[in-house]
Amino acid sequence: MRIAAEAVRDTHACPVEAISSAYLGFAGGDAGIALRCAIADALSDLMEAERRTRERSRLISRGYIRESPASAQSPAS
Repeated sequence: MRIAAEAVRDTHACPVEAISSAYLGFAGGDAGIALRCAIADALSDLMEAERRTRERSRLISRGYIRESPASAQSPAS
């Protein structure tokens, strides 16, 4: 079973391996610094996603909708 899992991992590019290699390269091979950088980036992305979610919730709660200018005009009688 383990051999099959390793074969699958080797035949398909594993994004975890690529990301960890990139962080290790950036950190000059220091695993501790690489881990701290990865955590900092993940937290930054999480905070940005939460900010966007709050912004969308605020717009939705205010009844924000998009409509085209043509549909906003009332037809002339």
